[in-house]
Amino acid sequence: MSRHRNIVLFFTLALLWGASFVAIEVGLDYYPPVLYAAYRFDLAALILVSYVLVTEADSLPRTRGDLAAIGFSGGLSVAANNSLLFVGQQYTTSGIASITYSLVPIATAAVAAAWIGGSDLDARGGLGVVLAFIGVGLVAQPDPANLAGGVTIGVGLISIGVIAVAVGSVGLRTVETTFSNVALTGWAMLFGALLIHGFSLGLGEPQRLPSTALPALGALLFLGVLASAVAYVIYFTLLDRLGPFEINLVSYVVPVVATVTGAVLLAEPVTALTIAGFAVIVVGFGLLKRHAIADEVPRLLSRIGGLF
Repeated sequence: MSRHRNIVLFFTLALLWGASFVAIEVGLDYYPPVLYAAYRFDLAALILVSYVLVTEADSLPRTRGDLAAIGFSGGLSVAANNSLLFVGQQYTTSGIASITYSLVPIATAAVAAAWIGGSDLDARGGLGVVLAFIGVGLVAQPDPANLAGGVTIGVGLISIGVIAVAVGSVGLRTVETTFSNVALTGWAMLFGALLIHGFSLGLGEPQRLPSTALPALGALLFLGVLASAVAYVIYFTLLDRLGPFEINLVSYVVPVVATVTGAVLLAEPVTALTIAGFAVIVVGFGLLKRHAIADEVPRLLSRIGGLF
């Protein structure tokens, strides 16, 4: 039964995170992009911080390591990343944004190798990283005559956000914390939300209350409640049960969900270059993680076989 539950949770997580890119597209019609990102994490932080305060005895940050972890996660993975994602997605489709975002495990491995040393990044692993960024180039479809506009600038901004996530994730490995991953995520979301509000003010975005229009309200509730608060509880549950390799595979289901959902609900175009770029990114991931794949795939197949 637990195996079936894990599979259901895995695909629920992929569905929530994949559909989040579509929800961003919907809400951008109603909000300035950075303010929209701030409202997402206002809501998510309210839910997660309330949850950990009620359910966990040691939920408050107490050490320098706790504060450093909140800084890495809230400042980079939440604030910098999502500000760039929401601004960048003004220029892209849901599918293109999600495919670009699938670089996160690859960029994280590259940053880890440069910062703290990593066994994955040998010559073939380096080729995998290069291939992944070539794949993003295919997805971006750069126009030499207009590199400062269109999809290219959107993919560029989202890619910088991906690097921010990678640096934040690796930075977390260098500090020790005294509270749970869920508590860390809640406090990081709160800190990140405050930073994003500051970014919005600094950029001169018009400040307004959340829209009561049904599409805007639905998109914000989906992002803040389901795609953030609930999804991260699922993520850490699966991380404990499955380990980092298997849970990272969700990064390659999410773009499929986002692309199909965007095409069906928003009539977003899907080009051959977009599909080819995603395939090249997956090949790059395969090269980078080939040792983990060789170790983990037989065990994964065994688990799947045990379901039937």
